[in-house]
Amino acid sequence: MIDLVLHVIDDYIQAHKAIIGLVILCFLFAGFIMERFPAAVVAVLGACTFLFLGIIDSDGLFSVFSNTAPITIAAMFILSGALLRTGTIDAIAGFIIERAKKHPKLAVVEMFLGAFVASAFMNNTPVVLVLIPIIIRLSRATGISSKKLLIPLSFICILGGTTTLIGTSTNLIVDSVARDSGMGGFGIFEISPYGLVAAVAGTIMMVLFSSWLLPGGQVGGEFASSDESDFLTELTVRNKSSAIGKMLSEVPIIRRTSVNVSAVKRLSSYIRHDLEHHELRAGDRIVVRLDLAELISLRASEDFKIGIVRSGDVGPLGEELVEATVAPGHPSIGNRLFDIPFLGQLNVRILGMTRYRNLPRSDLTNARIHAADRLLVTGSSKDIQRMYENPNLFGVGETKIRAFRRDRAPIAIGALVAVVALAALNIVPLAVAAILAVGAILLARCIDAEEAWGSMDGNVLVLIFGMLAVGLGLQQAGSVDLIVTYLTPLLETMPPWALVFAIYILSVIMTEIVTNNAVAIIITPIVIALGQDLGVDPRPLVIAVMFAASASFATPIGYQTNTLVYAAGNYRFTDFFKAGIPLTVGVGLATCLAISFTM
Repeated sequence: MIDLVLHVIDDYIQAHKAIIGLVILCFLFAGFIMERFPAAVVAVLGACTFLFLGIIDSDGLFSVFSNTAPITIAAMFILSGALLRTGTIDAIAGFIIERAKKHPKLAVVEMFLGAFVASAFMNNTPVVLVLIPIIIRLSRATGISSKKLLIPLSFICILGGTTTLIGTSTNLIVDSVARDSGMGGFGIFEISPYGLVAAVAGTIMMVLFSSWLLPGGQVGGEFASSDESDFLTELTVRNKSSAIGKMLSEVPIIRRTSVNVSAVKRLSSYIRHDLEHHELRAGDRIVVRLDLAELISLRASEDFKIGIVRSGDVGPLGEELVEATVAPGHPSIGNRLFDIPFLGQLNVRILGMTRYRNLPRSDLTNARIHAADRLLVTGSSKDIQRMYENPNLFGVGETKIRAFRRDRAPIAIGALVAVVALAALNIVPLAVAAILAVGAILLARCIDAEEAWGSMDGNVLVLIFGMLAVGLGLQQAGSVDLIVTYLTPLLETMPPWALVFAIYILSVIMTEIVTNNAVAIIITPIVIALGQDLGVDPRPLVIAVMFAASASFATPIGYQTNTLVYAAGNYRFTDFFKAGIPLTVGVGLATCLAISFTM
């Protein structure tokens, strides 16, 4: 009896699987819109539903893992992580901040141009994440409201990602789905002309509308001030330092824009004026403020001793490196940091301290201890272990920030250049070039293995694999053919240029309410089949999908970079709507006209 019921159910599913596939698709869209579960979870549940109903079998499900797009995207995440770890992005941004002191308006243009170029060749999410605090510093240096810069930063990075095949995961996914559907693959720069047209149109729209559609004022919260993440420390000039006899402005470490000198202490005297022309001597203590990554990077300096030590002779490169927070009931609150008990009892060195929005104005030695002060400490494993047991310290643990590996920056840059060159010249497939580059940067230790795996966005990769399985289910169910059969009579009278506009508009609307990668995977095979059914070259239609799936400007939820600046800038939802609608219209019109012109 049970077998008979199961047989009847199976017959029903097979007879109506095209409609069932569309029903599953509707539920998927509802899940994406409601956001009760992460998008990756919704995609996996959709794939499991097709598997449970027998529309796809286990071989079909596992076949999606042979798709090269997610592998390429994962490799590009790792390459982006290597550029961050080697300080490449930080160095470029620092150069622009330095330029802002002399040419403030030009520095803003250079910053956006740098973000645009970087987003064309690496994942734009880490680009935006790194540039958010730098943009805020730049806004303070130029007097331009940071709220008028953060949303344009996201928009510029989105536009930059559309100029090359590797600029965004969406482009790689569309290319992969197109290959699976029998189309020829896209070259790495094939879409660049359209991307440049879209970028010009987007820039014009932002210049015309951003100044009066975006709110003014500086941001609050986590990114409000660079001082919130800055550490106070001291650099003591060693007896054999190469910095001896040099002006302060001539020392490479001091010239970095992330290092701000507030004073030089010689014996018992402080020098606070005309510091750039101060000639260094052995034993001079330079009081600086700098970010945590830069502080950790300075530990290996042969020219300076970092921080303060009272007992023993532990150097900056101790066995362990931890952060610790001063408990509210600490008995030394109000006293000098140099007198904190554990510094005298343990063989440790305090490398620096930070305080929320109120960094001490004195040197590190004489800074008065406040509750919740955060200290960076290094020492032997035995002594650090005793800090864990100290009831007056809490949150003791290894820092998650790593030192820059600037000496390996040329290797990371060379690896990325090699990927672009090898793929552009069709010497090897893009996926192969990306994997070879990952092997090279891991071998050269531009980035450690655990950092490399951590730099990959698991949610994005799981979402892509899940939606590839959903796309396969829709094809095997006949849902794609059903959609095409229904749409063909409605669109067959349209000229090709009108078809481009119709597909672009449909895709961009879906992108604003559903994740862009899901839209790319679902719409691409439909568009290819539709073009073939109408006797129209599907390639321009696929390019329209590629651009529309990335053109998410009108909401903060359609694209990851929008979400990042939405939180950092404390924007309202309507701020994106007001600034994004003109951009969506302008970019869409220019892109569709450019695609239509080449048909």
